[in-house]
Amino acid sequence: MKLLEGKVALITGGSRGIGKAISMVFAQHGASVAFTDIAADENFANTEKELLALGGKAKGYISDASSYESSIATVDQVAADFGRIDILINNAGITRDSLLMRMSEDQWDLVLKVNLKSAFNLTKGVQKYMLKQRSGSIINMSSVVGVSGNAGQSNYSASKAGLIGFSKSIALELGSRGIRCNAVAPGFIITEMTAALTDEVRDSWAQKIPLRRGGAPEDIANTCVFLASDLSAYVTGQVINVCGGMNT
Repeated sequence: MKLLEGKVALITGGSRGIGKAISMVFAQHGASVAFTDIAADENFANTEKELLALGGKAKGYISDASSYESSIATVDQVAADFGRIDILINNAGITRDSLLMRMSEDQWDLVLKVNLKSAFNLTKGVQKYMLKQRSGSIINMSSVVGVSGNAGQSNYSASKAGLIGFSKSIALELGSRGIRCNAVAPGFIITEMTAALTDEVRDSWAQKIPLRRGGAPEDIANTCVFLASDLSAYVTGQVINVCGGMNT
């Protein structure tokens, strides 16, 4: 059963990690996929090839999600190329971890710009198309540290907490026009970034998780399928923790 048949999804940061998993799973569920990344590297090219190999429509766009002008131009180009935009996944994000006493202003500003302002940029861009359609699903990628905080990540935690407040506000603003907005809060997910950690560090994390393991990017992607599809037609303004019980 293809839950996203006929829908067009725009996914930022869609060529690696969680973003790529969302792109691939969405395509498998019948969505046409537009994804962005900031550079046309090997991951970008391979992701486009893999999506096209699934037989649907897919296209990658080089875009800086933290730039308002770049984001608006990309949204307009996606709408022109695909005819509509039904789903937006605000997934672009970075970390610049440091204790507050050592954190520079640049580290703070960059994380807030990439992780939080990007959601403003893309949501502003897609809003006009979704308002005309009187439908749409916006999914913002938060984090369990946006819910509970984390020492050494005050910038990242603040940006992810900001996405939760942003999601709830957009749900209230746009719900009367059939547009839903929710946030997903991943826990410890095994990606390229976390795979670089030692086995000892990964095991120590796993012991803190009731399910005793890290999550897979596909665990996040499957949750996004639910929020993007008609299965969640009465779900908006919510935060879904996908963390193996870490935040219980």
